[in-house]
Amino acid sequence: MTSRRTFIKFSAFSAALLSVGKSMGSPRLHTSSEKPIVLSTWEHGLAANEDAWKILSANGKAIDAVEKGVMNTEENLKNQSVGLGGLPDRDGHVTLDACIMDELGNCGSVCCLEHIKHPISVARMVMDKTPHVILVGDGALKFALNHGFTKETFDRTPEADKAWKEWLIKAQYKPIINVENHDTIGMIALDAAGNLSGSCTTSGLAYKMHGRVGDSPIIGAGLFVDNEVGAAAATGTGEEVIRVCGSHTVVEMMRAGHSPEEACRIAVERVSKSPKNVKEMQIGFIAINKHGEFGGYALQNGFNFAVHSNKINNELCDAKHLW
Repeated sequence: MTSRRTFIKFSAFSAALLSVGKSMGSPRLHTSSEKPIVLSTWEHGLAANEDAWKILSANGKAIDAVEKGVMNTEENLKNQSVGLGGLPDRDGHVTLDACIMDELGNCGSVCCLEHIKHPISVARMVMDKTPHVILVGDGALKFALNHGFTKETFDRTPEADKAWKEWLIKAQYKPIINVENHDTIGMIALDAAGNLSGSCTTSGLAYKMHGRVGDSPIIGAGLFVDNEVGAAAATGTGEEVIRVCGSHTVVEMMRAGHSPEEACRIAVERVSKSPKNVKEMQIGFIAINKHGEFGGYALQNGFNFAVHSNKINNELCDAKHLW
């Protein structure tokens, strides 16, 4: 029979354990270490993952994988939300945004870049070759050309030009949820050495005001990496992601002990409290923690993300959603 003294000692010990658990965040079991692993947003992430996986499966670095992976999407001129095939702004300009971040906290970004096939590689060069984080517009273009990038001469693809001219008839600005006119590709990866990196690239909102920049090239909004904790990327209506520092919020929630999916859900819940009418918008997040656990969550039904690892052979996952 347990004596009163033994019971008191046991209760004190249990309370101490509970206190430690709370200070470290909710305790969770990590049944396996899943690395390397790569996640990317939307169905076009499947092809991007394939290129990233070629690097990761050969024990390559996550930073190289996330750059190479999204280049696949950028060069697909049929994709109307990423790269030079994207739908233009209301003045007819196709402007591109991209950012990249490595395991050391190094990062680079370009905004409103025109006529360059791979803005993600320009962002990588900003990270590697300059003391800055962000270059924009003509300055970003000049930097790219000075570092060997080729200027493409066309303004819009025939498909994008046709869509823009049809839009001009009514000039109504109202993005449709889950339709490819307001999305991006965000990619995050954990390599075999246990290091995290991420990338994000987009042509932004279709028919946006000229000069508009969303969350995709903003470190802490569209993308964030903390090599001690995890990485996250966002997609959807960028203004709402910026308001809550979305990807940074996801990483901080993982630091507090939440699983990647739970962390994404918390960020989505914060978005849902926006003063804007987010019922007509889509926002989604993906995340990987340092253990290789992953997850995603969205505001609306219809968001999916691609996963590739040794155990998961590049599958498309439907994210849970708030509404």
